[in-house]
Amino acid sequence: MTAQFTISGNVYDSSKVVPVKDVLIRSTAGKMAKTDSTGHYTILVNTNDSIAFIYHNKTTENFSVREIKNTGNFDISLHVRINGKFKTMKEVIVYSRSYQEDSAENRDEYAKDFDYEKPGIGVTSSDYSGAPGLDLDQFIQMFQFRKNKMEASFQKRLIEEEQDKYVDYRFNKRLIHRITLMTSPELDTFMIMYRPPYAFVRQSSLTEFYQYILDAWYQFKKDLQLQKKKEGQ
Repeated sequence: MTAQFTISGNVYDSSKVVPVKDVLIRSTAGKMAKTDSTGHYTILVNTNDSIAFIYHNKTTENFSVREIKNTGNFDISLHVRINGKFKTMKEVIVYSRSYQEDSAENRDEYAKDFDYEKPGIGVTSSDYSGAPGLDLDQFIQMFQFRKNKMEASFQKRLIEEEQDKYVDYRFNKRLIHRITLMTSPELDTFMIMYRPPYAFVRQSSLTEFYQYILDAWYQFKKDLQLQKKKEGQ
């Protein structure tokens, strides 16, 4: 009996950026699947299968399963154009779940520091006089201000490191190279000059994020041309 396994990936339009939903994926064994709103699909196949992609009654060539090297990330682009707000780019990277997993592990490892709360001073009643007084344990904590301040600083540093990792995760060399075709050392310079802030990266849509990279790239090219022109004078 032939072993079965899954092939998954994403389907994009001719820009290689805009995902295409409702694309039918059909195997020669009769299995079928359809892309979701993000262009993602998963289909069950065997080693003797081929798969084809069907959109608006038009079919691609058959792709032999044996020749698909990365069965967990088999992306294709169709010769169609889906209306979108951003300009044509070269290709897109599908983000893995590694950042979310790293973030979760980081939070678990430093749970005490992430959940740290600065202690205050409470008021109790004396067992002897009935008069209100300072709680001894909390009074002692008041004199641990230096320690508490260090813990708060460490917590802040952990959060900042987590945010930096998230920016690195999305604003990465491979993605920018595929969009702009830049290579080092220009690529390295570009990433330093136009590294976006965490708030924008976190809140921006996919369209806004890619458009930012394109706009920054266009500006970067203008600056380079201006600099070369000045050096040539």
